[in-house]
Amino acid sequence: MAADPFQLFDEWFAEAQASEPNEPEAMAVATTGKDAQPSVRMVLLKGHGPEGFTFYTHEQSAKGEDLAENPRAALLFHWKSLGRQVRIEGPIESVPDAEADAYFASRGRDSQIGAWASDQSRPLDRRATFERRFEDMQRRFDGEDVPRPHGWRGYRVVPQRMEFWTAREHRLHERRQFTRAGDDWTEGLLYP
Repeated sequence: MAADPFQLFDEWFAEAQASEPNEPEAMAVATTGKDAQPSVRMVLLKGHGPEGFTFYTHEQSAKGEDLAENPRAALLFHWKSLGRQVRIEGPIESVPDAEADAYFASRGRDSQIGAWASDQSRPLDRRATFERRFEDMQRRFDGEDVPRPHGWRGYRVVPQRMEFWTAREHRLHERRQFTRAGDDWTEGLLYP
């Protein structure tokens, strides 16, 4: 048994990056708002370490609004090629503005412009409207750096519980659970 779930995640993530055919950083993020209705969607992991697991979105997106109402989330990585899953649960904290600015600046220009053109999660009358807005933003920022839009931010899940699941024959799977106790972690096994 390992005492450090972050080290184990790093090992598994490196193996997924080497073997998973499509976006090993893809993870499901589950949130609930004040109505307690669960909502889940796929996002991309943009940073991880002992401080937590980071993704980016607009604070007025459905997930951003959920997180404002209930600042907790659950994450799920599923690496089918390895027969592994990692579940992570915990409270959310906002990424500092300087970190969000640096990540936004590292994105491709079209992705940056797309963040300005999109009213994320809001109703859209037709695809042509979004495409026109994208073209408008291309003209607006022609020849200029594209700044991070107001409200576009990073969120970090600070893990309180991490589960590492390994597929085994006959559905006799292995489940290792780490639970935070202050600054330390306790580890145990769960029945499959």
